[in-house]
Amino acid sequence: MTTLEVLEGLDLFEGVERTLLEDFAARAVPDRLGVGDELFTEGRPLERFSVVVSGRIEWSRCINGVDVILSQREGPTYAGASNVLTGDPPVASGRAVTDVELLTWDVPTFRAFLREAPAAMKTALRLIAPIAQAADALVRQQEKLAALGTLSAGLAHELNNPAAAARRTASELGEALATLQDTVHRFVSTGVEREDAGRLVELQQAALARAGEGESSVAAADREDRLAGLLDDIGQEGWRLAEPLARACVDEAWLEQVQTAAGPATGAALEWVAASLTAQTLVGELHESTARISELVAAIKDYTHMDRAAVEDIDVHAGLDSTLTMLKYRIKHEPVKLERNYDRSLPPVTVHGSELNQVWTNLLTNALDAFNGGGGTITITTRAAGDDVVVEIADDGPGIPADVQPRIFDPFYTTKQVGDGTGLGLDIARRIVVGHRGAISVRSQPGDTVFSVSVPAAGKGG
Repeated sequence: MTTLEVLEGLDLFEGVERTLLEDFAARAVPDRLGVGDELFTEGRPLERFSVVVSGRIEWSRCINGVDVILSQREGPTYAGASNVLTGDPPVASGRAVTDVELLTWDVPTFRAFLREAPAAMKTALRLIAPIAQAADALVRQQEKLAALGTLSAGLAHELNNPAAAARRTASELGEALATLQDTVHRFVSTGVEREDAGRLVELQQAALARAGEGESSVAAADREDRLAGLLDDIGQEGWRLAEPLARACVDEAWLEQVQTAAGPATGAALEWVAASLTAQTLVGELHESTARISELVAAIKDYTHMDRAAVEDIDVHAGLDSTLTMLKYRIKHEPVKLERNYDRSLPPVTVHGSELNQVWTNLLTNALDAFNGGGGTITITTRAAGDDVVVEIADDGPGIPADVQPRIFDPFYTTKQVGDGTGLGLDIARRIVVGHRGAISVRSQPGDTVFSVSVPAAGKGG
């Protein structure tokens, strides 16, 4: 197939005068790509317009360090027309996934052709919008999925800790209960009298009541050492029994009373009390672990607004707090101080709750990224401004350069390294806020960057 025949089969060249198309075809430079070779590179200025005669090109974008495949195109097709017209660099990279045969033209030659061929110019202009919209939609979806993946990884870590603690505690609680059952059999076998058994129960209840009353760590360690010695002196395993008994603040007088009431069953009695104290402690730990899991599940439901109406009246503070819970894994592992200046008297706002939470996620993540691991303070302030509820998220990081600030909400614009972000986080936040009849702005100087979001209070948006 000749170059002219290839061009005639592409919609871009429909209606172009044959002599003009022949001249353009004569200026083509043949080229080939091997598997893995790049046709275009994300973010790098375009140097040529290309027609893929045969083979397949895979388009991908680096999102948060991961190459995400957007689409594949099979020859014959063309690539680069919209970028030549707009002058913008490609927002995605194109790589050959098979051997590819190309025809190429340098940028000045292709632009000159478009000026001389109104039909081709019209087609190129018509294709810019749908191509850009499709790419934009795909990248936005991947941005949301990448953010969700990051949050999921953090939540998995947060959930794993209390879940692992609950499993461990349940296992230890089983051992304690087995000890309690065994000691009851030993009591029976030693023939402890009912009156003495009643006294032992009183001593056990007294120990359980005092458990966890609180001592300094030094005093607790000293008490444990003394108890270990006393237990050894009466032929018991001080190294094993001293720790739970010391937690109950028992003393020598208490031990003597146990010996008097239990007699030959003293060992079983001490084991019984120690196991009771251990079980009580483990139940408390199990409660804390499961409460933490419940707290995280509740935060997930609040963040996503599961089982709720699409649009509802919500308190912005609830959304901010659930978002902070979702990001807690990052906040607590970085040297970041968090300050909340909430005006709890603010009225609710009528919004899609999960969408507004995405705004808080993007702004808080940007604030954390601004520190670049160096630490700092994030301050969240809520206040009223006329009929609007205003949320300000501030950080004392290095700030946003003045020449960058006017473009900070533009789609695909980012100050991060290629692959570290998509440049869509703030654009998505802007779209969500504007969609709720609100406004978002930024002011920044070194040590003081403030993103301000205002949303009409419920019933005030018109």
